[in-house]
Amino acid sequence: MAENPAPLPQPPTPEPTRSTVRSLLRLRAYAYPIRWYLAGAVLAALLASGAVLVTPLVLGRIVDGPIAHRDTGALWPLVGLLLVLGLAEAGLFGLRRILVARPLARVEAAMRGDLYAKLQRLPVAFHDRWASGQLLSRATSDMYTLRLFLAFGFIFLIVNSLTFLVGSVVMLVLDWRLGLIALAPSVPLMLFCTRFESKYSLAARTAQDQNGDLATVLEESVLGIRILKSFGRHRTMARQFAERAERLRGTELHKTRLLADLWAVIVLLPELALGSALAVGAVLVAHDQLSTGALVAFLSTALALRWPVESMGWLLAYSNEAGTATDRLFEVLDAPEPPLTHGTAGPATGDGIRLRDVRFRYPDAPDGTPDLLRGIDLHIRRGETMALVGATGSGKTTLTALLPRLYEPTAGSITLDGRDTAALEPAELRSLVAVAFEDPILFSATVRENVLMGAPEATDAALEKALAVAQADFVTDLPDGVDTEVGEQGLSLSGGQRQRLALARAVVGGPPFLVLDDPLSALDVRTEALVEAALREVLADSTALVVAHRPSTVLLADRVAVLADGRILDVGTHPELLARCPEYRALMSGALEGSVA
Repeated sequence: MAENPAPLPQPPTPEPTRSTVRSLLRLRAYAYPIRWYLAGAVLAALLASGAVLVTPLVLGRIVDGPIAHRDTGALWPLVGLLLVLGLAEAGLFGLRRILVARPLARVEAAMRGDLYAKLQRLPVAFHDRWASGQLLSRATSDMYTLRLFLAFGFIFLIVNSLTFLVGSVVMLVLDWRLGLIALAPSVPLMLFCTRFESKYSLAARTAQDQNGDLATVLEESVLGIRILKSFGRHRTMARQFAERAERLRGTELHKTRLLADLWAVIVLLPELALGSALAVGAVLVAHDQLSTGALVAFLSTALALRWPVESMGWLLAYSNEAGTATDRLFEVLDAPEPPLTHGTAGPATGDGIRLRDVRFRYPDAPDGTPDLLRGIDLHIRRGETMALVGATGSGKTTLTALLPRLYEPTAGSITLDGRDTAALEPAELRSLVAVAFEDPILFSATVRENVLMGAPEATDAALEKALAVAQADFVTDLPDGVDTEVGEQGLSLSGGQRQRLALARAVVGGPPFLVLDDPLSALDVRTEALVEAALREVLADSTALVVAHRPSTVLLADRVAVLADGRILDVGTHPELLARCPEYRALMSGALEGSVA
């Protein structure tokens, strides 16, 4: 039996009551700069539809005129007019495409750019709650859906509605009796479309969310392919992918059934009305109450309205998909951002790093659970290196993430040289604080680009020095040296090589504050010793907080802080803590035993 797929992180559940029109109106800000192109496209499509509606009137004139009177001389001008109308229709519809193609590509790029920029500004806590595939699907398939809606759906909703209204007036003018018969299905069609919209909107949203889930599983399978193959779990992941794909398939089939029901009604009722109008019209012509030309014009007009009527099913479906895509886009764009500043940072005082009564809990932590960090008070003096040690799960990594404001403290304050981090602009704060995490992330770029991400303006000499500090001499053996592409997430390199490049990225700019989260864990003993020796020079010019698990890393620090149960248990030098802190002795003895083993 197939295993149930593991639940994925999900965005907030949308409101159950929504309006497609209200959702689509939120696109006004993006459509406004190209409003004249859209207006021109609507006008071109309206004129093309006008040519379609004039054609039946010309046909009626031909039947009642040249054909009825056998006047071939009067026939050719009318035939020429039909040709002109056909060419005008084709040209105007082509002009509509030309008018909107390039501007709408810019709109799509603008929406995608805003979404990407928003994702960069949102806190890490937001990304913790959202599956990556949900965000990817919003940036790709949803953007495509919105562009197509503005290019086709929006324009033809206006054009086809006006065409139907004008055509209805023409039919009523030609013969009000036949017009009423032909228009009789309008009311039941509107009621059925309203019912369809509510059901289809829900199905469209479900399909888009399921598509995001599927993208997440696919992304995880590709990025984790080594683990899947190593543990022989590729079949398990394949079952999960297949089950989610089957769910999406079922939802898409449900959408197809809803659309098929709508099309059946939209096609059947007008056809019945048209057949009835034809029968009644034939009787009226037989009793000389209607001319043959007028009947031909009426029927031709009714046939010309088939596309505007039948297209309403597709337009309603696409409008609902665009509406839900808009909702999904603005779920991200409306997400609250952390305030950029709180008051004034003030001048630097050379006070180093201070944490005062800092508390933290994750936003999605269950009610009633204690804070992860509770009343942290810590002072790292200017130019000092402090090691942070603690048991697994004690909150060390979370504490280091608070300094560059990857997370916002729930309470308390953090200052850098007397300047409150909450009052610093993010760009300034992150130019002051450099970080290197235990799990190094590299990008699909060159070694140079990955390292200089820590200081884009750094010189080649600074790059070479940073690589030397990190003992990243392996770079010289790469095919193109520092200009070698390292591949997605740097998977072409070993774990130790990736960790050394991440360390080089942290120190390349000579930052005044360094946060190192066990940056040497993947290194062998010899390389670790070399890196530590080089790091001592860098740390001498910085104020640093180093998460340490090994005694050798602890010895890089001037003092050590012990974190336990969400609090700073003790602070002192390595010998002092060995002498007076049992918890510290236990941590160090465990580390020594692990290194010996």
